[in-house]
Amino acid sequence: MNALGISLEAKDRAGLLRDVAAVVADAGGNIEGILLKNGPTVRLTFDISGLTQPELLVPRLAEIPTVTRVESVSSATTVFGKRVIVIGGGAQVAQVVIGAVGEADRHNLRGERISVDTIALVGEENLAEAVRAVARLPRASILVLAGSLMGGAISTAIDQLRAETGIPVISLNMAGSVPAHADLVVSDPVQAGVMAVMAIADTAKFDITRLKNRQF
Repeated sequence: MNALGISLEAKDRAGLLRDVAAVVADAGGNIEGILLKNGPTVRLTFDISGLTQPELLVPRLAEIPTVTRVESVSSATTVFGKRVIVIGGGAQVAQVVIGAVGEADRHNLRGERISVDTIALVGEENLAEAVRAVARLPRASILVLAGSLMGGAISTAIDQLRAETGIPVISLNMAGSVPAHADLVVSDPVQAGVMAVMAIADTAKFDITRLKNRQF
């Protein structure tokens, strides 16, 4: 939560990211997440932790060739915090979000920063690809799979996600093999959203590992 946010604009060229990373490393920092917007002008927004001389970072980045603007901003971790990712069918996703947003609001009022991101998808391969991609999302803290039938490649993707990142997975009680691969199975989609937020909130006394493989 102590990461420094940096917003940088530069004219695109070969070696730009290398030069930026070198300056950050020289300052003792570690880039935790990066958002890149391409175009004639490249816009980089990233979070950096572990800086030994944070006050020197912005002026040193400004000296990089073709950089036109650098400023210190609030890190994405500070602004948006942990992320609940909800993937599945539109109707079920909407109900999970109702529970997640309501519960996140309660904890955010007490100092947490928890955001909720969703995508409604159909098709086994599309869903499996989305599950695997959660591993590449910055600040993703828990995944909820909301649908009426999921299995096959989606179950394999769940196992890969948990092995690579340790991100817990909550599944609605549905047909298919996905519930058997999830950490927690919840029948009520609203309650699934509530429990997802409780599982990652520091202000909640809820340990999903103690309920592993349980159904509610």
